[in-house]
Amino acid sequence: MLRIACTAIYPDLIDACEAAMLAVLAARVQRIPKQGCISIESSGAHWPCLLPQHGPGKKHERPIILADWQRELVAAHPGDFLRGLFHSDGCRFANRVTVRGRAYVYPRYMFVNESADIMGLCQWSLDLLGVAWRMNRRNSLSVARRDAVATLDRHVGPKS
Repeated sequence: MLRIACTAIYPDLIDACEAAMLAVLAARVQRIPKQGCISIESSGAHWPCLLPQHGPGKKHERPIILADWQRELVAAHPGDFLRGLFHSDGCRFANRVTVRGRAYVYPRYMFVNESADIMGLCQWSLDLLGVAWRMNRRNSLSVARRDAVATLDRHVGPKS
């Protein structure tokens, strides 16, 4: 069984999740409403073949390493991979700073994840697109340069 929980405030992400499951393997997908979210579920014996990183325990406490075929797909489509990462564990917002009494507002992306392996995959994908990034904490990555934000805008797009 593959189960993905999505917050109910982003119906387009829920639709995209269901469409992806149907396109890849699922013959049938169920939407199960829960408090504040929708659980999108599909049964199938072959989901573990497509997602070999799945396993018991918390994802930040076990290795998350792409299989060779997955690595090739991400290398060929890093923007699609980043869209999934940022839509699940990231955000885009207006950053507000004051420097020498002058206020500045600019768009910024943040990605936060406790898994060092997942953070490394995000960094690798950003590097593939030539997107400048910085670690602002051990589990938090920031993209703030104007050209880097514009590149992510083209690939990630807004949550909706």
